[in-house]
Amino acid sequence: MKVCFVSRRYWPAVSGMSVYAENLLRELVALGHDVTMVSQYRDDEAGTRVYGGGPPPRRRVPDGVRVVARPSRGETVVPADFEGDVDDLVRTVVALHEREPFDVLHAQYGYPPGLAVLLAARATGVPTVVSIQGGDGHWVGTCCATHRAAMTTVLDSADAVLIGSASFRDEVVGNLGTDPARFRIVPGATDTARFTPVPGRPLGALQDPPVLLFHGRVDRRKGVLDLLEALPDGVRLVISGIGPDLDEAKARADGRTTFLGYVPPEEAPAVYRTADVFVSPTYSEGFSNTLLEAMASGLPIVSTCSVGVVDCLADGVDGLLHEPGDVPALAAALRRLLADAELRGRLAATALEEVRRLYSWPVLARSIDAVYRELAGTTPDLGWSPPRGVDPSCRFRAAAHLL
Repeated sequence: MKVCFVSRRYWPAVSGMSVYAENLLRELVALGHDVTMVSQYRDDEAGTRVYGGGPPPRRRVPDGVRVVARPSRGETVVPADFEGDVDDLVRTVVALHEREPFDVLHAQYGYPPGLAVLLAARATGVPTVVSIQGGDGHWVGTCCATHRAAMTTVLDSADAVLIGSASFRDEVVGNLGTDPARFRIVPGATDTARFTPVPGRPLGALQDPPVLLFHGRVDRRKGVLDLLEALPDGVRLVISGIGPDLDEAKARADGRTTFLGYVPPEEAPAVYRTADVFVSPTYSEGFSNTLLEAMASGLPIVSTCSVGVVDCLADGVDGLLHEPGDVPALAAALRRLLADAELRGRLAATALEEVRRLYSWPVLARSIDAVYRELAGTTPDLGWSPPRGVDPSCRFRAAAHLL
């Protein structure tokens, strides 16, 4: 089957979407699909600082995947011209289809790529799949009338809508009023052959001093500033990654904290193995790749009772959870975990067993392959009208990277 996969972010962009896309594309090729990826990217100074900029590096693209990289020029101007980026994606997909027809169009992220594949489907007659993965479900559509119309169009009109968890689905339903039956839950996954515990080291063991790890996008919405405020005495904190709040995090940190900056994805497993405890005080997720990586790495976890977390972690079972933004509760959870060796070992062992059993890439890819096969040869839904107008009050027009 010929698949056109349209992504908003791919390596070198530091994003859970990049991790997800790389692994999914590899599995789709292994299942026999002919895959073309159309990926947006930033190459301006601001975009590079927040994400890591430039087109996808060939070494990060799975063998057998063709790549067409398109710069997100609309995100480099203020106010942001998302409509221009959508138009560029549509022209690109339609031109590719005219040369070698696709069987399915799959957008990663609801907007801009999701709207782009729906518009491309009107020109090509190819069915559409849209994966809702993060900010597209949490914030896009709650910001202005323009993006609300765009997201409701995508959610109501795509031929299949995939989402990582029930809690995330419920949040999107609450935000936008979408029929819950429109969503198919396909959870995240990780590579348990790459992310593994330190050989010979007991689960839950601590170094002296203990090392806490935050790995991912350095963004206050991921709770990194809360973690700096809650940091117990007598520990080291490693913050791995870049993001919009990196400068603020550095300003608040003291001598206990080390910033690694951008970590190439191939080095991520080694970063987890340097740590004793993984901390993700996130305010919301679609389905967290970093949590799955930490579970597979044998680390006890402190996180939050938030959307996208509660679907894979339960408090006291495979992690310690607190309410998002509750800094005293975060500090208490960290102190409790550091003081209790039996608890650390039990949480880590349970999480490791679960991630190996439930969250493997072959299982995820087979679920998506089944959706493709169901849709192949069908006619896309064309009974909708493209959203019109631009609401200049949208907060993302002034800060496109937050979308």
